[in-house]
Amino acid sequence: MVPTYVKPPPMFEQGQGCYIWDMENRQYLDFTAGIAVNALGHCDPEMSKLLYQQSQTLVHSSNLYHNPWTGALSQLLIEKTRQAGGFNAGKVFICNSGSEANEAAIKFARKCGKTVQPDGSKHELVSFHNSFHGRTMGSLSATPNPKYQKPFAPMLPGFKYATYNDTDSINELVTESTCGVIIEPIQGEGGVNVADPDFLITLRKRCTEVGAVLIYDEIQCGLSRTGKMWAHCDLPAEAQPDILTTAKALGNGFPIGATLVTDEVSSKIVTGDHGTTFGGNPLGCRVAHYIVTRLSDPELQRGVVQKGERFREHMARIQQRFPSIVKEVRGRGLILGMQLAADPTPVVTAARERGLLIITCGTNTLRFVPPLIISEDEIDKGMRILEEAMSVVFEQPGEVKGTDGQQEMRATS
Repeated sequence: MVPTYVKPPPMFEQGQGCYIWDMENRQYLDFTAGIAVNALGHCDPEMSKLLYQQSQTLVHSSNLYHNPWTGALSQLLIEKTRQAGGFNAGKVFICNSGSEANEAAIKFARKCGKTVQPDGSKHELVSFHNSFHGRTMGSLSATPNPKYQKPFAPMLPGFKYATYNDTDSINELVTESTCGVIIEPIQGEGGVNVADPDFLITLRKRCTEVGAVLIYDEIQCGLSRTGKMWAHCDLPAEAQPDILTTAKALGNGFPIGATLVTDEVSSKIVTGDHGTTFGGNPLGCRVAHYIVTRLSDPELQRGVVQKGERFREHMARIQQRFPSIVKEVRGRGLILGMQLAADPTPVVTAARERGLLIITCGTNTLRFVPPLIISEDEIDKGMRILEEAMSVVFEQPGEVKGTDGQQEMRATS
């Protein structure tokens, strides 16, 4: 395999619910959910049944022809978005991943700018420091992290970078030359940083003033991870986007992504402007249709909020025990970050050795993105393991050495 990831020793071969087993049949409680992907847990029985049924019916026919499930999924996403108080979505582009969803959003923003200014002068895109939008060249150009960009420089022209939650910088960076702004309402990879509502309101207002498209990347924070269908559903109407991107939980492990747009944005896109070979295939869309139906359930969403509070109760207790180590807890629902004053890598190692999987993000931050179906007993169990791991690392220094493979992305020297 091309060495794009550094991985720790376990070789996983089976999963069920919130647990995963390695080849030696060791059981691990999974607080990572495949990096916020397995919202319904591992091997959801109904998903497995639908995969089998659809694979016996029709897997792929290409976008040269209609199939029942692309339209059904698109309609469901729009209906659930509107019912939840989300933005005024009108059309959907189905693709295969988060990076592809963001590439589509970037292209759509550029096309909208070209429609307003046919000479191409309205082409700039603004993104934010500590964001992560993907690995393909467009989404990478919107991800201003040197460790990701430097090996592949130069980036695509026309990208400008702003400071997250810095309202004062908006007017200077978002100008008449701006075609689009892309932002995560909650930054995942960057450290579970939550956008201030007033900041997003000001950003929306400025985009409207200059005719720029506002894109919300909800690939990690959307699909009920905050307890709402989308993270922006908690925001007032004057902070809503023109485009929203989603993936991760949309397929619960099956590769699929989507770009939702307003009718106004869709009116600027014509046949041939964009496309995909595999995107919208009936297998992926039927699975995603089921998953969206499950994840949009109000009872599940209420449970996410309650479980998030359960996590926070444990985190408050741990912070009291380690006041010089645990500095802050950030996030909403079941996307939470525990900011440490020290390298969390040994904690991740110690937790894994004791049967708990957890990942990091940002700078010295433990990230909690478990399956949304996790039980309170499983939360209690996992947090007891985490506290024990922290005790070993911080109260018995040198007992546990951090091992490689703890982070989603590893910087190269």
